[in-house]
Amino acid sequence: MKQISGKAYAKINLYLDVRGLRADGYHELETVFQTVELCDLVAASLHRQGGISLRCSLPYLPTDGRNLAVKAAELFFRETGLENPGLNLNIKKNIPVGAGLAGGSTDAACVLRLLNRMFGMPLSGERLAAAALTLGADVPFCLRGGTALAGGVGEKLRPLPPLPECAVVLVKPGFSVSTKAAFALYDQTGGSRPGKSAPLLAALTRGDLKGVCRELHNGLEGPVAGQFPVIGQLKERLAELGAEGALMTGSGSAVYGIFSRREAAVQAAEALRGQLRFVTVTRPLAGL
Repeated sequence: MKQISGKAYAKINLYLDVRGLRADGYHELETVFQTVELCDLVAASLHRQGGISLRCSLPYLPTDGRNLAVKAAELFFRETGLENPGLNLNIKKNIPVGAGLAGGSTDAACVLRLLNRMFGMPLSGERLAAAALTLGADVPFCLRGGTALAGGVGEKLRPLPPLPECAVVLVKPGFSVSTKAAFALYDQTGGSRPGKSAPLLAALTRGDLKGVCRELHNGLEGPVAGQFPVIGQLKERLAELGAEGALMTGSGSAVYGIFSRREAAVQAAEALRGQLRFVTVTRPLAGL
């Protein structure tokens, strides 16, 4: 197989609670990941020049070894022991950067999936997931997608019943928030009120969309929104436009609203376009 392509899907967090600081300096998390249809387009092809080259539709993103997609390709060849015959990667970015949507992680996961298929599946699912974890805590989830409860730094995964059918309006203000900055704000402010995941998990099990929306929680949202009040304002605006629930995803800066009817979501998105740099309507995916 000399050429292959695929979709790298974004994620949102339906729930995120910071459980404390670990001995290794990372924060212990409990979170519920949900894949959504918004995606980057990733292609891989072989060439004869050797090495790994990357082209990306966003000119300001690095295309060398600093890019997580390139790191994923390098990791694949190390893990398999296969010789790199020369690889071109091409990424069409649709997921906004610095938004808490796992844009870099999902590109890396997609590269691992594509190369594993291109070279005849030399890595089992377990080995692929273990390799993915070395790239980032949410890369293993991005490999499998769907709905999952995650613990540790985000790598301990348990599949959950899918989010009931709905539409999701995703918005991003004109600034980004790095994961490091979000956790620094959390530590500086003393954190936020702890959440309880059990009611949200029970609502997912019942297939109760309104119940899920009542229990949306992100422990990073308070500290980040304290620094960037527009995040709280966007949540309020989405609620005014009919969202059953709204939340900042991950470390921000993107905010989403969940709508029971797609028509209402489309109308809300139209009301927000022109005011924000990024607005889209998407939907949850049950798996990859």
